[in-house]
Amino acid sequence: METNRVKEFREKAGLTQVELARRARIASPNLSSIERGRLVAWPKVKHALAKALKCTESELFPPEGKGESDAD
Repeated sequence: METNRVKEFREKAGLTQVELARRARIASPNLSSIERGRLVAWPKVKHALAKALKCTESELFPPEGKGESDAD
């Protein structure tokens, strides 16, 4: 599973999954799967999400060991 902070950034931006998916031009079920770590985002999708959330790709998808803890 790929660790990411998409949901955190989306919620801080006050966006729903549908709104973010529309802005990033991806299917909302795919966004849901990406947020849950069940789907690995392609580089083009990572770029689109970062652009839509006004942050960097590395902020959304930190390198292994640099993200939030696995203690969810």
